Amino acid sequence: MDGQDTEDMKQSSADMTVFVQNLLQQMQARFQTMSESICFLNCNVLDEMGGRINELEQSISELKTEMGAEGSPSPLPPPKTEDVKPEEGSA
Repeated sequence: MDGQDTEDMKQSSADMTVFVQNLLQQMQARFQTMSESICFLNCNVLDEMGGRINELEQSISELKTEMGAEGSPSPLPPPKTEDVKPEEGSA
């Protein structure tokens, strides 16, 4: 090998190193952007779900208060004897 071939190999190696470094930096930047987008979307969804849960808890609390204000429901009256049919074969 002469000196020119050695210089070409060194240059090719340096070019490949720069190419790989640039590629890795681009990949890292894209990964970071995707991670931030996913986190942003997840945070928004979680915030929305939290708000809905709070609304549901408030509604339940209001229903409990309304039921307490009306008093406890009266128990059902016992069935009338004419409504009860005797079983077949018994009598």
